[in-house]
Amino acid sequence: MPIVFTPADLMHVLPWIVVVAFAIAVPVLDVFAHAETNRAYAGYLALVGIGAAFALTLWQWGAPPTSAFGGMLRVDAFGLFFNALLLAAAGVTVLLGIGFFHEHGLHRGEFYGLLLMALSGMMLMGMASDLLAFFVALELMSIPIYVLAAFQRHLNQSVEAALKYFLMGAFSTAFLLFGIAFVYGAVGATGYDAVMQFIAAKGVTGSAFLPLGMIFILIGFAFKVAAVPFHMWTPDVYEGAPTVVTGFMATAVKAAAFAAFLRLFITVFYDMKLVGFGWFHILWVLAVATMTLGNLTALMQDNIKRMLAYSSIAHAGYLLVGFLSITRSPDNNGAASLLFYLVAYAAMNLGAFGVVILAGRRDKENLLVSKGWAGFGFRAPALGVAMTIFMLSLAGVPPTAGFMGKFYVFKSAIDQGLVLIAVIGVINSLLSVYYYLRILVFMYMKPAEEGAELAPLRSMPVQVAVVIAVVATLQLGLLPSSFLVAAQTAVRSLF
Repeated sequence: MPIVFTPADLMHVLPWIVVVAFAIAVPVLDVFAHAETNRAYAGYLALVGIGAAFALTLWQWGAPPTSAFGGMLRVDAFGLFFNALLLAAAGVTVLLGIGFFHEHGLHRGEFYGLLLMALSGMMLMGMASDLLAFFVALELMSIPIYVLAAFQRHLNQSVEAALKYFLMGAFSTAFLLFGIAFVYGAVGATGYDAVMQFIAAKGVTGSAFLPLGMIFILIGFAFKVAAVPFHMWTPDVYEGAPTVVTGFMATAVKAAAFAAFLRLFITVFYDMKLVGFGWFHILWVLAVATMTLGNLTALMQDNIKRMLAYSSIAHAGYLLVGFLSITRSPDNNGAASLLFYLVAYAAMNLGAFGVVILAGRRDKENLLVSKGWAGFGFRAPALGVAMTIFMLSLAGVPPTAGFMGKFYVFKSAIDQGLVLIAVIGVINSLLSVYYYLRILVFMYMKPAEEGAELAPLRSMPVQVAVVIAVVATLQLGLLPSSFLVAAQTAVRSLF
């Protein structure tokens, strides 16, 4: 059956069209740059596109939900919420990239083109209401990210990281495609509405293929969010990729994955939550294993990027706790708490990577906590304060975004009777305090080694990005209600 669309469909996805247009225009216009020093303008041009798309997203907020492109996409508050989050994360990433690549002599317009193209795939993931549309969006995001991971191609470590990510990504994609094939074999269609109608008519046991499809899709989801045991690629890829790309992967990619799978499992597979060995039981085990292994392994890391990588794994576990507490009630606090946590995590994590960028030099990043970070709080007081805020927020110390995010997630779990996993989450959060505070101990209580850099990198775009992250981290911690209300509005639009 052919998919028919109208000009109105294009208006519904106008922010996405703007992002794609700039993704094409930026690298093309970069061809006309005559000198390496003039190429920073490509980043600022990308910022214009992101700003325009963000403004259009806010303009669409409040409009009634609608379908586009023959039901392949669903334009509602849920998708718009994630579009705003992804665009904000991409804007901060561009600011970080302008300073990072200037310092490393790698200013090329294709970086911003690839980033915007990956962003376009992420935006579609949050709006997809068909398994094929979801898969196309996932690959539109993944392929540019593989390339971005190897952007410092003169470094073997960066190329190795990209190759590992590509191979593991292809492996997980195979599982995802198997899952989609099984669902299609059971239902005869790939649209979310068609699958829901099949389950309503024949029940969750109407076909043996349907549970198999759900399990294979869960495996693909677990890889994208770096859940144990599908996390092994994360530390090597995060360490080897350019720091600016690592921050984007840790925040935007994770948010896009949760957006797509949250929509899928709330709307399509919700009735399979507790039937037999449903997805609730699988995710319960994954959440406990992810939180625990991520935190225990982070305790042993001296490389700050590897530490943040294992920290990212642990935070995926906290997010899965929110996933477990979702319901189909109008006041779905479990899903809303998950959305809030993703916003908080993006702010504090991007800020932390921004400080890491400012603490380094060309091809000599300051990554070893026990060496380069000793005395850093006195050599760079402002950055020291910023890093302190981000580390305390990641640890869940009030009054920061991280504390409110964990509070909402664990409270939602307790409200749904999931006391045990909430207690495990709190214990893991307390465990994480050690490795976050370890950085602060070296920054303020250990003398700097002889020959250490006297001052951090001075880059106005990166400094602006860090300031934005600090403001967002504190605002989400001190005034969280408006963001939580927006998250609740986004979740209600799914029903």
